[in-house]
Amino acid sequence: MQAPPGPQDAPAVLAGAPLLPDNLAGLQGAASNCTACGLSESRTQVVFGVGAERPDVLFIGEAPGEQEDLQGEPFVGRAGKLLDQMLAALNWSRDNVYIMNVIKCRPPANRDPKPEEVLACSRWFDAQWALLQPKVVCLLGRVAAQRVLQSDAPLSALRGRWHEYRGVPVWVTYHPAYLLRTPAGKAAVWQDLRRLAARSLSLRDG
Repeated sequence: MQAPPGPQDAPAVLAGAPLLPDNLAGLQGAASNCTACGLSESRTQVVFGVGAERPDVLFIGEAPGEQEDLQGEPFVGRAGKLLDQMLAALNWSRDNVYIMNVIKCRPPANRDPKPEEVLACSRWFDAQWALLQPKVVCLLGRVAAQRVLQSDAPLSALRGRWHEYRGVPVWVTYHPAYLLRTPAGKAAVWQDLRRLAARSLSLRDG
């Protein structure tokens, strides 16, 4: 099976597009007017990202859900509250990490993003990544992991080992929404996050 397209596969339709702002606030403003795919017709608002401008750790999910679409911030529903609790257990918060999604608009009924939607949003993903310059990345869930790592492997094969994306160490773990359905997975995610935190600390101190 061919790997799903990732954010780095810039769509040809965006070739020659105007230069983007060189700061997160300006980039968010520009993204708020995006009409590059059909999701712009059904969204309430673009869900850009939240957190530190130069984070040690970047968390990436797949796409906004209903509450994110309404509030304009990623991971604010039940899964987001669980993510906040996990961050707090590591003495992290939304102020000292950064949280974003592969795509910025909610797919109808929270379905998986389509390949063409990922490609259409790649311009914003790439620009956001370049400004954030994270030291380490955590991909939350199968869709984010497959899209960013350009893999069709199941989550079980991607989780538990380090990957690399654009020279940055990448770790994969379960999406918080999975833990709401399968609480027994929380122990595994806690171990994942401890390894993520240790790698982040070693890179910062090194």
